[in-house]
Amino acid sequence: MSDSRDQQPYRGELRNTSEEQRAVARRLQEIDHHLSGREDLDWQSHSHLTLNRMNLSRILYYDQLYQQLIGVPGVIMEFGVQWGATLALLSNLRGIHEPYNLNRRIVGFDTFAGFPAISDQDGQSSQVGDYSVAQEHAVLLEEILGLHESASPIAHIQKYELVTGDVVTTIPAWLEDNPHAIIGMAIFDMDIYEPTKAALEAVIPRLTRGSILVFDELNTREFPGETAALNEVIGLNMIRLHHDRNQSRCAWAVWGE
Repeated sequence: MSDSRDQQPYRGELRNTSEEQRAVARRLQEIDHHLSGREDLDWQSHSHLTLNRMNLSRILYYDQLYQQLIGVPGVIMEFGVQWGATLALLSNLRGIHEPYNLNRRIVGFDTFAGFPAISDQDGQSSQVGDYSVAQEHAVLLEEILGLHESASPIAHIQKYELVTGDVVTTIPAWLEDNPHAIIGMAIFDMDIYEPTKAALEAVIPRLTRGSILVFDELNTREFPGETAALNEVIGLNMIRLHHDRNQSRCAWAVWGE
C-alpha cells in the first residue's frame, strides 16, 4: 500500500504533501483568486489571509538569513531562479533591512528552460527540462522586480539583474564583467551537480569572511548532485552547515566560520 504522503512525481517541483494538504492548498488558491478580483478589497493588505504555514516559514527563513548578511558587503546571487519568488522576497527584504544600501545588488541566474543536462551524480529523479517556466517569463519577472524596487528608496538606481543561460558559462562571464564585485550571499538552488559545482568554483574567490552560502536541496535523496558538488569543491568536513527546523532540505554556511 502506498503512503498518501509519498513525494509527488511532478516535473518541476518536489513536493512532500498528502492529498488532503493539496486539497487545502487548491481551496486557498481559489479563495485568493476570488479575493484578488474584488475592487473593494486591498488585496496586498490581505494577501497573508491565504498564506499557509509552509510558505510563511520560507519567508521567515530568508528573513533570518538576510539579517545575518547585514554588515557584510557584497551582492546577493541566486543560482536557480525559476519563477522568481525568492528574488522578489529578497528585494523586499533589502527594502526593509537595508533600504539605502545601493550596492546590495541582487543577481539571478537561470536558463528559464529547465535543467540543460543531467550528470551521473544526479541520480534518476531529474530529467532535462525540469523546472522550466512559461515562455518569456523572464520578461515578466523583470517587470515584477522593478515594481517591487519602485516601492523602496533610491528606486531610480536599478539594483537587480537577471542573467539568462547555463551558469557554467554565464557566471564566469559575469564575474569577468564585474571585477569589483564581492559576493555577500550565494544561493544555490539548481539542484543538480554540474552547474552547482561550476558556480561554487566560480564564486569562492569573491567571498569574504562572513559571506553566506545557502543550499536549497542539500542532503536530499532526490537531488544527490548538490551535495556531491559541495563535497567535491569544498568538502563537507571543511565547512560548518546550519539547518532550520522548518526547512528540511535547506542548509547554509558562513564562509570563514
